[in-house]
Amino acid sequence: MPALLTFNGAVLRNPAIDAWLASRPAALGAIAKIWFERMRRCGPDVRELMHDGCPTACIGDAGFAYVNVYTAHANVGFFQGASLADPAGLLQGHGKYMRHVKLRPGAAIDEAALEALVAGAYRDIGARLAGAR
Repeated sequence: MPALLTFNGAVLRNPAIDAWLASRPAALGAIAKIWFERMRRCGPDVRELMHDGCPTACIGDAGFAYVNVYTAHANVGFFQGASLADPAGLLQGHGKYMRHVKLRPGAAIDEAALEALVAGAYRDIGARLAGAR
């Protein structure tokens, strides 16, 4: 099992994240906010922090997902995305571990499939943490 990507300083609610989301261009910021809110609602053990300039959701100090905003799209990314079940084929990337989903304003997205990826990433990291104890 690969080592988990862990961070220092994850907290229950980080005001810097809300400020970051509010400072993004309206359409892209709204997309990022929707999906980060869904990460926050995964469970009572979700913590958050800013990592590499973007909002990151963790269980304890182990990251499971993040959002970021670019010029023309927003990303919902997963630190262990390569191991997630993705029957809808939403995940992009070819790295050893990480995968992401690109979201564009006005473009259709299979919200149920993306929600399943977020929930799956949360469960996956939780299981990995439980197995590490």
